[in-house]
Amino acid sequence: MRRMPSSRGGISVRLLLDTVALILAVESPESLGKRARAALENSSNTLELSAISLSEIAIKNARGKLRLSEDLTRQAVQALGLRILPYTAEHAFGLFTLPPHHADPFDRQIIAQALAESIPIVTCDQAFGLYRGVKVIW
Repeated sequence: MRRMPSSRGGISVRLLLDTVALILAVESPESLGKRARAALENSSNTLELSAISLSEIAIKNARGKLRLSEDLTRQAVQALGLRILPYTAEHAFGLFTLPPHHADPFDRQIIAQALAESIPIVTCDQAFGLYRGVKVIW
């Protein structure tokens, strides 16, 4: 999937892609939700990917759980015009008060990051919506 100028005008927003959203955008963009696809295609939006997602992809690739190589991941980041969002101590401190709705440590870090940054998450994972203050786009 490449970003295209949106036919709809609108306000620019920052969006944080969950790892699964990135993988779907690369491997089967037709599987993206209608709202998610429109958000990704809107060139006025600022799309971000957590550095945590890069770690998750690398670890799962090394374990044979994902077939997304480093080269393909770099190409996807460039094709989608993603900005890499560093994971900071402020984000990590958010984990102390995060309810245990989600067991996956990568997802918990992405949720804490989105809350600290006050940005919506593009994800199909329904557990993200259980967190107060998290806006999910799918």
